[in-house]
This record gives sequence, C-alpha cells and structure tokens, in this order.
Amino acid sequence: MRRLLPEPPARTDPWEAYADVPGVRVGMVMSVDGSATDAEGWTDGLGGEADFRVFRTLRALADVILVGAGTARTGRLGPARLGRGLRDRRGGPPAPIAVVSRSLDLDWTLPLFTAAETPTIVVTSRAAAAASRVSGVVRVVTAGEEDVDLRAGVQALRAEYPRLLCEGGPSLVGSLLKEGLVDELCLSVAPALLGGDHHTRLVSGLPAEVALDPAAVYLDEGVLFLRYAVARR
Repeated sequence: MRRLLPEPPARTDPWEAYADVPGVRVGMVMSVDGSATDAEGWTDGLGGEADFRVFRTLRALADVILVGAGTARTGRLGPARLGRGLRDRRGGPPAPIAVVSRSLDLDWTLPLFTAAETPTIVVTSRAAAAASRVSGVVRVVTAGEEDVDLRAGVQALRAEYPRLLCEGGPSLVGSLLKEGLVDELCLSVAPALLGGDHHTRLVSGLPAEVALDPAAVYLDEGVLFLRYAVARR
C-alpha cells in the first residue's frame, strides 16, 4: 500500500495506515461509477485482494462491527474471523458483530449467530425484544421503546466497545450520518465501471449534505483508499 496523501508519498501497511481509530468509523467499497455492490449484489467482486486486506484490518482494529438487518438477512455475512497475523496484532479474538434490527425478523440458524467466536449482538427496541424469541447465543441490546433509537444504541455499544466500525448497508450508514454519529468514512474505490441501471448507492436516506474533509489517500493494486473526516454537528 502506497500513501499518496499526506505527503510525502511512502509505503505503508494497512495496520499502520488505519491504526489511529476514531470512535465511529464507516468502512465501505464502491465502483468508480458509484455502485456499492458488484454484479451479484454483494461487495466481494469490487475491490479484490487489496480491498480484502483493508477490510480485514479495519475489522481487526475495531471493538465492535455494526451492520444493518438487511445485510444480515442475505446470509452472506459470516462471523468475524482473524488470521494469525492480525490476531497477534489485535491481541485477542475478533470483535463481535452487532446487527441493528427493528423487527428481529432474522434467521437465528445462520452461522453469523451460531458459529461466531465472539457472540453476535442484536440492537433492537424494547418492544421488539419483548415480542420476539431470540436465540440464546445472541446478546440483545435494547435502545428505544417502539423503534430503535440509533443514537442510544450506539452510545450503549460504545460504553463497552469504544471503537465502532460500521460496514453498512446504505440505509444504516445514512441513518448514522443523519444523526451525526460518524467520525470517519473509509472508502475503497475499485477501478471499475459496472454500468447498468440498478446501482446500490453507498448511502441512502440522507436528507442533507454532509461535509467531508479528506484526511488520507492510499493506492494498492489499482484500488484507491480514501479516508474522510466527517464534520460533526
């Protein structure tokens, strides 16, 4: 990985590049023409091995990984894993994944819930938690009465897990930005134009402009890695 900004250009590895972890970080990948998913509706085909290295590093640096219920329902999101090198650097097991769900309409037989080394968390409302049967291997964090209070949920998570990484989807990222909860956006730009008319945008449901301040730019195997500080309200 080659650092382009801040100058001077220099070689670095992802751990050093992203080690200064803020409180709430968003990490996502997109194509040059703005799609946050590949032709199969997922992210694996976008950034290649260079993006996977950064993806794994961001996870290893985080204390908890936040995802939306729609991402969990795809069945393609497994529990966090760490290779030996990152496990040694982290000094322990992988961070838990926390799923934000208003309804708790989730398949509790998925490996995300049954095979996680660090038990998966669900963030939901008190009403949904009271009305639903949740797998015993999952930890429940309640925030809000009838609907999820995202600000309260993030505060509850960060009281125990100070460094939070959100991996999407677009609706959850939009909600976090809308609430002024994001400190940094880490964006991987894959060197591809996907075309077509069915792009999944990086962020959805954002009602107003959010100012970003470029903090760093890296290049690896044709993928641009951009770090933006988010203007907090």
